[in-house]
Amino acid sequence: MNTNLRQEFPAIKILKDEPLSKYTFTHTGGNADWLALPTTVDQVQQLVSYCTAHQLPLTVLGNASNLIVKDGGIDGLVIITTELTKITVRGNQVEAQAGAAYIDVTKAARDAALTGLEFAAGIPGSVGGAVFMNAGAYGGETRFVVSAATVLLPTGEVRTFNNDQLAFGYRHSAVQDNQGIVLAATFALQPGDQEKISNKMNELNTRRAARQPLELPSCGSVFKRPTGYYAGKLIHDAGLQGYTVGGAQVSTKHAGFIVNVNHGTAADYQAVIKHVQDTVKEKYGVQLQREVRIIGRDK
Repeated sequence: MNTNLRQEFPAIKILKDEPLSKYTFTHTGGNADWLALPTTVDQVQQLVSYCTAHQLPLTVLGNASNLIVKDGGIDGLVIITTELTKITVRGNQVEAQAGAAYIDVTKAARDAALTGLEFAAGIPGSVGGAVFMNAGAYGGETRFVVSAATVLLPTGEVRTFNNDQLAFGYRHSAVQDNQGIVLAATFALQPGDQEKISNKMNELNTRRAARQPLELPSCGSVFKRPTGYYAGKLIHDAGLQGYTVGGAQVSTKHAGFIVNVNHGTAADYQAVIKHVQDTVKEKYGVQLQREVRIIGRDK
């Protein structure tokens, strides 16, 4: 398609043939045909309307933390929402735009002495991604604290979904089914003791740093928790820690993570994931399901 999106939208930062490895937590991924970094919800709506009218493929990303972009990149337009970062505290509620870092929302809650979001203190994703995936850690889940989310539907309609309508499940929400784009979310919290909130967040972050390979690029937790098991323990027990293809390696610190140790590619990650799945299935009869999303085109 011979369109020039930079001419169409001069007010929006738009890059052509932009390497997505600059934006993903794995530091892998090919180029986006076009990459847009809108700063307002209105700009997101304009871009989505344009893609719909011109049948231009559209992919929306947040912090790209629990994601692998294939080495061939992504067709059409990629919107990254990380410039939509407004966070507002109103009484016992925190309202945040989709691109706000989940960690920053937890800090805003702490600063307002609101409790309920401590579990998310170290989750590296965006608010939009957290709602989309029902992100969770340490016994907490996004579904426990989100009262509503504003979603842009493929039809162009903007709707507010309440908690029930979001139909949260394990690493799942209705937004995955309706192919909507999360624009913002409201978190309903409770008044708490600021010092206790801060101490809990620090404790969880210390635990996370001790157990997880935060010093290396990764896509976070790779596999969903199988019923009755822990993915990391199965992978550890299968003797797979340190297993490496190219530059991607099963972390020696936490078996549930695959880290980029030496200029790994998405293909390296995919090969490691497949080997882990095949080995665990063969040894224990358990089929590990991916939590991490893999998108884009093969090289």
